[in-house]
Amino acid sequence: MRWTDDRGGNVEDRRGLGGGAVVGGGLGTLIIAAIIFFLGGDPSSILSSGAGSGSPRTEQRELTAEDKKIGEMVDMMGKWNITTWDQVFQENGMKYTPPKIILFSETTQSGCGVAQSAMGPFYCPADQSVYMDMSFFNELQQRFGAKVTEFTVAYVLAHEVGHHVQTLLGTTQKVDQLRRSGKYSEAEMNRVSVATELQADFYAGVWSRRTDAEKHILEPGDIQSAIEAAEAVGDDNIQRRSQGYVNQESFTHGSSAQRKEWFMKGYNTGDIRQGDTFNQLLK
Repeated sequence: MRWTDDRGGNVEDRRGLGGGAVVGGGLGTLIIAAIIFFLGGDPSSILSSGAGSGSPRTEQRELTAEDKKIGEMVDMMGKWNITTWDQVFQENGMKYTPPKIILFSETTQSGCGVAQSAMGPFYCPADQSVYMDMSFFNELQQRFGAKVTEFTVAYVLAHEVGHHVQTLLGTTQKVDQLRRSGKYSEAEMNRVSVATELQADFYAGVWSRRTDAEKHILEPGDIQSAIEAAEAVGDDNIQRRSQGYVNQESFTHGSSAQRKEWFMKGYNTGDIRQGDTFNQLLK
């Protein structure tokens, strides 16, 4: 991936600060919240119910040169997302407001409760921020078999920004209304969750195509690394590695093949209007 001099200024780096409050429910609460998150649910209610009831962590450390370089890289990617989505929204008669990107280590406070590294990167609609603990990428490589490159980070960030785009377009709110209505079964809401996640993959593909056309950032192997990351976190791959079998009814993010398909559809078309995963998957 080719670096540029772009910097977005919308990155808040908390890695050198102490963590947030320890969750009052202890480690068990964090595990339950992480499970809920990976199943496609909203962990904020469990996290916020225990947040702030423990003692704040005050340990601080100096960022290393490598830490600072990673921060610059994410800031650069943040700017790329701003530039591309500004253009896409303008073309469709809308205004884009960028999310804040928060880098943290181990745990920090978010608008959805306490963010914890075990949850992986996520987007919080409540404060319109993307939370990223960079240790996730070690897990992605060591536990799920993806070869991690700089563009792997770019893909994951673009996927989370894709969720922000969904919030700006009202998709997140509609999905939340469906979940809160109580009218739909767990299996039905799982299908809605899959459509939501695949659309974020599609948006990441659109971003990749449009950003490269403008900035010429892609180098040989970059798109393949994004595909490998998407496939690695497919529900079937995760279930096969964690429990030894696949249960399609419990999918919440889509299969490896689906994640590749929708990312590549976004990349090949570069057209946000081609990403109606809900109509395609919920017929």
